[in-house]
Amino acid sequence: MSNPRFLAFAGITLAAATVRLIPHPPNFTPLAAMALFGGAHFADKRAAFAVPLMAMYASDLFLGFFVYDFGWFHGSMPVIYGSFAVVVCLGLMIRAQRTPLAIGAAAVSGSLLFFVATNFAVWLAGALYPRTFEGLFACYVAAIPFFWNTLAGDALYTFVLFGGFVIAERCCAPLRVRPALES
Repeated sequence: MSNPRFLAFAGITLAAATVRLIPHPPNFTPLAAMALFGGAHFADKRAAFAVPLMAMYASDLFLGFFVYDFGWFHGSMPVIYGSFAVVVCLGLMIRAQRTPLAIGAAAVSGSLLFFVATNFAVWLAGALYPRTFEGLFACYVAAIPFFWNTLAGDALYTFVLFGGFVIAERCCAPLRVRPALES
């Protein structure tokens, strides 16, 4: 792949995944922004899913073996990765009209989706909260501080990724040339 746009998108995605390895508040990461960016920018839909999810998995491998000791897999991964795959779909939906409003709405929707899906999975696992309506409610209430971090991280990193690429396009002529398949 010698397409400068593809290489720029892949580099931005890998850089975002690397930022996750820097100490940060819980859930204040670029992962959802990276998935949204991938969906909105990669011309090839397979790359839109593969590059962000593979970058995320690479950072998970590092964290799993060197930081948290969960190895190559933990039980929440299917829900987490599924949530981010849906965020890629949100990016695909806005790719034709990457307006600030559409990007912001997709970022907030991704944050809400992640909050609802992952906390439902925590409740469903039954280890921390009873499998009752009260337990589900308690799970979501306990997760609210994490949601604010998720929302803030998603907002910041979405702004940085999307805004940064707009600036890069203006400064670097090869990035302005869009392949025929790209919207």
